Amino acid sequence: MPKSIWILMVATAINITGASFLWPLNAIIMTQLLGQSLTASGAVLMLNAGAGVLGSLIGGRLYDRIGAYPTILLGCVLSAASAVLLAFYYGEYGWYAVFLAGMGFGSGMMAPSMYALAGSLWPEGGRKSANAIYVAQNVGVSLGTALIGVVTLVRLTDVFVANAAMHVLLLVYIAVFFRHWSGSKGRTAGAGIQHANKASKYRLQALWVVSVAFFISWLGYTQWQANVSVYIQSLGIPLHAYSILWTMNGLLIVLAQPLIQWVIQKGRLTLKGQMGLGLFIFALSYLVLTQAQVFSGFFVAMLILTIGEMFVWPAVPTIANALAPSGREGAYQGIVNSVATGGRMIGPLLGGIVVDRFSIQVLFVLISILLLLAIPLVRLYDRPLLKEHQNDHLNNAQ
Repeated sequence: MPKSIWILMVATAINITGASFLWPLNAIIMTQLLGQSLTASGAVLMLNAGAGVLGSLIGGRLYDRIGAYPTILLGCVLSAASAVLLAFYYGEYGWYAVFLAGMGFGSGMMAPSMYALAGSLWPEGGRKSANAIYVAQNVGVSLGTALIGVVTLVRLTDVFVANAAMHVLLLVYIAVFFRHWSGSKGRTAGAGIQHANKASKYRLQALWVVSVAFFISWLGYTQWQANVSVYIQSLGIPLHAYSILWTMNGLLIVLAQPLIQWVIQKGRLTLKGQMGLGLFIFALSYLVLTQAQVFSGFFVAMLILTIGEMFVWPAVPTIANALAPSGREGAYQGIVNSVATGGRMIGPLLGGIVVDRFSIQVLFVLISILLLLAIPLVRLYDRPLLKEHQNDHLNNAQ
């Protein structure tokens, strides 16, 4: 891999490590430290995710207009400022919600720029550039969640200091190592956004078809962070066992990359073949969950889920980068990142409604059906591009 991709991976890992200090403890912080209900805890997470959606859309647009470095730096400044202020004012529910939303907005601005910049810096890498960022994210998750026990050894509130320190470190890192990318604006690299005005509507239609399948994937995935955790505890399985599942998830994503690449190459999987296979494996994991009653059942389900995740998550930003007209890479990455964040925002609420009205087994079956229905969307997402080719052919003939 080029040195530039390693620089992006380190920045991504630092960013996600900081965020991973907080998200597993949000419910505990809200209920035990701030004296709020679980409903209020869920509302704060929705506000954080909603700010992330807005940040992703704005960040993607800014990447195309002003370049990678200014956009990423601005997002990091907003996120770091919110994290530092949170370290001082975490004791009030209102400020906690505001600063968490500020972190979501800033991180949302950075995410599409990271993926778009990776594709720009290593265009010949194809899906490998998006996969590198994805692996770095999971290194950050594994590192952050693993360090929670050390950080909170003295006081729970030390997580706010650790989170702020990681964000300040990221800001310094970006200011030092990203400066020479100040003019990067995707494949046009400074040619200006005027070429993007001819962006094909058919490419955008294709992107939205993929995004629907991506959204469904995240609806299901978030159940592991919300309703599955509660279900596991209701069966008498301790919380530390649940954390082992996520540790396994992160380690497998990092260590099993050679195996996944071998399967993709051996099976000659296209991007939509890769994503379709991942969706099928996702659906299988939720069917396994319907029968899980002991820890080993959940372990097998998480193992299957992780394999599916390794096929789906890197494929979507790669497809977005391939579909994006020159000068619109940031906007397209902003769309898929906002779709993922939207799924994280709506998933826990939707899952809770289904569990309350029916049962968690019904939820697992429903998610499996939705994932299977999403496979034809992926198989047919490039159909609108045929119309684009037909129009180009007619224009050339004239």
